[in-house]
Amino acid sequence: MPTDATLLPPDFELASAYPETGWLRQAAEARDWAAIRTYFDKLPYETDRSVLIRAVADVPGVEDFLREVVAAVPDDVLALTMLGSREVAIGWSIRTAARAEHVSRDQFRQMHEHLRVGEQALIRATALDPSFHSAWAERLNTARGLQLGQNEARRRYDRLAAHHPHHFTGQARLLQQLCPKWGGSWEAAHGFARACLLSAPAGALSGGLVAEAHMEHWLDLPADGNARAAYLRQPHVHAEVVEAAERSVLHPDHRPGYGWVSVQGEFAAFFSLVGDTARAAPHFRALGNLASEYPWGYLGNAREQYVRHRAAALGRAGRG
Repeated sequence: MPTDATLLPPDFELASAYPETGWLRQAAEARDWAAIRTYFDKLPYETDRSVLIRAVADVPGVEDFLREVVAAVPDDVLALTMLGSREVAIGWSIRTAARAEHVSRDQFRQMHEHLRVGEQALIRATALDPSFHSAWAERLNTARGLQLGQNEARRRYDRLAAHHPHHFTGQARLLQQLCPKWGGSWEAAHGFARACLLSAPAGALSGGLVAEAHMEHWLDLPADGNARAAYLRQPHVHAEVVEAAERSVLHPDHRPGYGWVSVQGEFAAFFSLVGDTARAAPHFRALGNLASEYPWGYLGNAREQYVRHRAAALGRAGRG
């Protein structure tokens, strides 16, 4: 891990944090389903596979290969989930991350077409194996994209949580649904994030949801004027994020799992925004030079924001 004096350029490559994702991408490009299947079969049941599945689903053109696998083995739940995830990824890439008012009607039409195809594969996956939590987690993405509403999203999350009560990817996806921009409310979003924190084992990633909810709330406020700064200055907001960090990634029982880079980044970004560089520093130290687009992209240019706030927290100029 780099020391404060050796601040390396930020590394946003997924495989740098999780080397196995690089190997899985290569296996997908080589159309080696046997190798992919064997790798997943050896994972402990409780593993949140969503990052690994999405690593395969993000390989350009992999949908053709996955359709062939599903055609050959129609009841392969993993293949169905990966194919569904790929269709969802294509749909969301067409929509882009822009606010709804900046997305064209044709973009929405194409997005929904892919989401519906993906949803059919995922429905079959969850019907074949109702305990396959990664398929339910992906169905939270389709519920949001197809605007199926809060109740349906909650139903899907409850089905996931029945088998994996602290599934971080599923929690993060439902949190997005609970935000006002997707028809929810801040009361629901903050309440859910805190409930996940309090029910999770010590050291779990769920604490990151508290920081995420406050970051989303901050971003939703008018950029001009003092609304954003005033929100972050509220003592209870700062206290809640401090508690969440201490119960999650700063807890002695914490062990980095899939998603840890973005969670450490959430805390680093939040404390940097409020000017609490002392509390931001341990999160930057834990990251070394690893980074993820979220949350830094919320602040502007992700690379520039990461470098600037890390330098402020660690007291070094760093290298961009």
